Amino acid sequence: MLTAGRQGDILPEMTPAQQKWDTAYEWKAVTLLGLGFGLVGLDRWIIAPLFPFMMKDLGLGYQELGNIAGVLGLAWGFFAIISGGFGDKIGHRRILIPALVLFSLLSGVSGFATGALSLILIRAMMGITEGSFCPTSFAATNEASAPSRRGFNQGLQQCTFALFGLGFAPIIATQLLRVVPSWRYVFIVAAVPGLILAVFLFFVLREPRHLTHAAEVTEKHAYSKIFHNRNILLAMLALFCAMCGVFVLSAMLPNYLVDYLKLSGEQMGFVMSGLGFGGFIGQFALPGLSDILGRRIVAVTGFTVTAVLIWVLTQTGANPTLLFGLLFLISLGCLGLVALITGPISTESAPVGLVSSAIGMVVGAGEIFGGGVAPSFAGFIAQNYGIQNVLYLALGGVACGIVVCVFLRETAPRKAGIREKRLATA
Repeated sequence: MLTAGRQGDILPEMTPAQQKWDTAYEWKAVTLLGLGFGLVGLDRWIIAPLFPFMMKDLGLGYQELGNIAGVLGLAWGFFAIISGGFGDKIGHRRILIPALVLFSLLSGVSGFATGALSLILIRAMMGITEGSFCPTSFAATNEASAPSRRGFNQGLQQCTFALFGLGFAPIIATQLLRVVPSWRYVFIVAAVPGLILAVFLFFVLREPRHLTHAAEVTEKHAYSKIFHNRNILLAMLALFCAMCGVFVLSAMLPNYLVDYLKLSGEQMGFVMSGLGFGGFIGQFALPGLSDILGRRIVAVTGFTVTAVLIWVLTQTGANPTLLFGLLFLISLGCLGLVALITGPISTESAPVGLVSSAIGMVVGAGEIFGGGVAPSFAGFIAQNYGIQNVLYLALGGVACGIVVCVFLRETAPRKAGIREKRLATA
């Protein structure tokens, strides 16, 4: 029985009315973790709007474009699985702070690439460090959040990925190209904020409660228990579908807009920013909405509406304003679904003490196929059948997500509680 703890720890012997959540720590932790995940997005996707310029200097083609985007996703996926398990055992700080420092430095090193091979190696190493940061940061946000704000906070953390990586990155990249000597300097500038943020995390972030208060955990859970809840397997499939949609578009659309629709570089940057601003809203709106309406209905509806919007995109010509609006709404759906699946659905379906592990499995599977294989396959399609046809790959992935999410079990505390109460009184 626990009798004392740090400020903010919920002691087991206290009643719900007596429990006092440390909201000051909650908001500090969520803010810093959100900024960290935003820099993951910035460092990952700032390369996409630079590709039309890098291709000329480094002699790259569409297949190399897909491979460079894909190798980061593959490395991210494998190490998300590994690091998620480590996060449950050794704590969050030992993974998050070194990972933040390393992927920031590697982003800067991208500016020194001399060709496709060196760029692939650098981006693969970035995938290792960003994949290590991802599931552990989600688990840390879950740990810091009051249950009633869990979906909203996890969405708030994840929305910065879209805002920084897909919203600000195209604008920052194309505007910096006007004042720096070449695209290489853009990568170096992008590396600085992560090093600063790592210092703040060092002084603020706490370790998970199941490590600091071992008495709260009465049994050790076997790793295989992650899969006892079917939602984890369904979340792996659903995340692949959502990532196939948004990451194929994120990797290939800059060249689609410039090479196929003949937009200028600045027009392309404006249009691509729609992915970021829409995703920014979607990644806290959909998880927050699911706190009220339920996880399953929001997931099914999100996939359905997004599939329709991608089909409309395939029929749209060189109209920057309309393209921006469509990408805004598509990303709102796709990245909102990513946040919903990797956030509340995964954490609420995971066994106690294996939250990081469960998120790592979900994120890993989604990244390997949706963030790794799908962009590489999109590069093959673009190289051999025309870049305009990659849009149908994104459409197919999102359409499959509709079917997958129909079979999800509801986990939202409000909706699950209502269902349990009805069953008890039936």
